[in-house]
Amino acid sequence: MAQQYSRGTGVKYMLAGGSVVAALGLLVDPAKLLPGQYPVKDVCQEIVQPQAKLSRDALTRLLAIPERSHQNQVRQVVAQPYCNLKNLQLRVGATSRREAYPLEFDPSTWLVVLYEGEEYAGYSFSFRH
Repeated sequence: MAQQYSRGTGVKYMLAGGSVVAALGLLVDPAKLLPGQYPVKDVCQEIVQPQAKLSRDALTRLLAIPERSHQNQVRQVVAQPYCNLKNLQLRVGATSRREAYPLEFDPSTWLVVLYEGEEYAGYSFSFRH
């Protein structure tokens, strides 16, 4: 014997299901789902040059330097950094040194240069908002 549902029964199930989803939504912390303010992990360990800022031109030239180039190639483009950040160990047996350069045109954004030994190992950006 086939059972037929009225249109009103379907609406009731949809309302019940929607209520369950809404109740679960109240239990979830939306701040964990969306990108937002994260604790600043790039804290200066030592201020080297308080007036250091990286211009657009220097940034463009620095980003053109291939990884694994000698540190001296980077130093030809940028002088001393604003500060040294905490060293990292990204690979077993290799300690990575990091230097931070605030961007002249956006001081709340830093370019972080990474070195392994005397080699330029790459860069990242640190957003300080």
